[in-house]
Amino acid sequence: MENFSPFVLPFVLGAIALLVICCYKYVRWIRQFDLQQRMIIRKNILKGKLLPAVWEMFTECLLHLRITKKNWRLGYMHRSIAFGWFLLIFVGAIESRIGTPKNFHFWVAIFYRYFHHTPPENQTAMIFTQLMDLLLLYVLSGVFLAFVKKIQSRILGMKRTTKHTMMDNAIKFSLWGIFPLRLLSESATACLYGNGGFLTQTIGNWFSPQVAGVLELPFWTLYSIDLCLFFVLLPFTRYMHIFTEIFLIFFRRLGVKEHTKITGFTKFELSACSRCGMCIDHCPLYKDLGITEVQSVYLLRNLRNLEHHKDIIEAGKNCLMCNRCAEECPVNIDLMNIRRMSRDKNELDQTENYNYLLKIQGFNAIGRVAYFGGCMSHLTPGITESMETIFKAVGQKYWFMDQNSTICCGRPLLQQGFNSQATQLRLKNTELIIKSGATALITSCPICYQSFTKEYKLNIPIYHHTEYINMLIKSGKLKVKKGDLKVTYHDPCELGRGCGIYKEPRKVLKAVATLLKTKNEKENSLCCGMNLGNTVLSLDQQTTIRNTALDNLMQPQPDVIATACPMCKKAFMHGTQTEVKDIAEIVAEQL
Repeated sequence: MENFSPFVLPFVLGAIALLVICCYKYVRWIRQFDLQQRMIIRKNILKGKLLPAVWEMFTECLLHLRITKKNWRLGYMHRSIAFGWFLLIFVGAIESRIGTPKNFHFWVAIFYRYFHHTPPENQTAMIFTQLMDLLLLYVLSGVFLAFVKKIQSRILGMKRTTKHTMMDNAIKFSLWGIFPLRLLSESATACLYGNGGFLTQTIGNWFSPQVAGVLELPFWTLYSIDLCLFFVLLPFTRYMHIFTEIFLIFFRRLGVKEHTKITGFTKFELSACSRCGMCIDHCPLYKDLGITEVQSVYLLRNLRNLEHHKDIIEAGKNCLMCNRCAEECPVNIDLMNIRRMSRDKNELDQTENYNYLLKIQGFNAIGRVAYFGGCMSHLTPGITESMETIFKAVGQKYWFMDQNSTICCGRPLLQQGFNSQATQLRLKNTELIIKSGATALITSCPICYQSFTKEYKLNIPIYHHTEYINMLIKSGKLKVKKGDLKVTYHDPCELGRGCGIYKEPRKVLKAVATLLKTKNEKENSLCCGMNLGNTVLSLDQQTTIRNTALDNLMQPQPDVIATACPMCKKAFMHGTQTEVKDIAEIVAEQL
């Protein structure tokens, strides 16, 4: 057969195996989508969401823009390998199709220089030859950086990289070997036939024809075998993300989301993680306590590879749920939801847990707003008292929903895996709010706010008190005076990274005080350490994390540390002599 040699067989067989295994896995996962997810796909698949999905696939799967924005060195490394290899295949396919108009087979594009010995005969052929060498050099630069990252990750801006499994390491070295082997193969052929470009011909000229004649076929054979090894291992390792992220982006663009139970969509999320390790450096457990192998990258790896293994339970429990890893994740995997699913405790479920809530009377709330202080606000009563002062200052009629009875929003239960119990509690609270006739719901707790906005289905506006106060000031209903107070502001995890509320608290503070900038704020805000997401850490460990956050807030030497979370306030006020106040308290003092 023309344009064939036995050495191409490993590549061909590996490519076929890759296609078959990936198709089998993807079809199986799609069949595991639940009914609601399938309905969303059918509903939205023809609604013009394909082009935005394709664009995101291009920018993230090939160009890796999210990684680049956070770390340009890592971004270049990933982009040069991913986009460079894609271009090698794409441009190589065009070149080989032009150069081999007859008896073309798909493997010819991969081994084109071996089957096409003719040196470049015209300008078009010369451009292709030089461009392919340039692309190969581009990919090799990324491979070199990956090797540097393995030896000294700090050069690429990472303090710690992921600890990989034996199979992951095997495929990594296989990937690193593909492009040097291609370079040597094409250089040996260039030595014999003069068909190389600026890179391969230069290296080929270093060979003697006798040596090149002996090494040419072994080099091409090793290149083919290495490709085969990479293809065969790919579906069972972290490099499955190469194709899986494409599907994940498409499904997300269609509106598919995960629920409280693992479905086929979760399988796509687990396999879309490349285990890049970007979530490790900024994790408070590693950064402040030196705790490793419980971060999200390891939880996802264990869920994917080990299923019901004790490591899943340990990695799942030991987390602050502060969303810092999700902020760094370049694939935007819903890490917190997956962690909650790993904590599933539905076997402990009981019925009729929260009937006592229906004894609470809220029926006088017609025409009023409902105010939900939250459990932690009862432990920091200055916050709820300040909110009542603000309500009275603007003549706002309100119903203090949890004033005399402790009511939980349900999110702490959800964070710990009590999914069924949290659902029961939400249903009881929803019934209570609907019966009250309240026109809006305002809460002082970011945990409650995230629960009400994301997990409840209420047909009334929901505001965190910083949003509500900002609206009052902006409309002129709430008259405040600006004092001489200098404050720093701590973005609570659940309010900032959890709900994306960064502007409103700052607008309120700027209206009543001088707001000082801190090093770590907004998306990079540090966790207070007392998050309800973790029941494993000791008090000393929580205090260590809290002190790191306090050092950041104290650096500009403020008069007051401001926050918008009762839990954060309670955490900070026990660790500093500087006053710690909620934004509502500062506003109430400046009326």
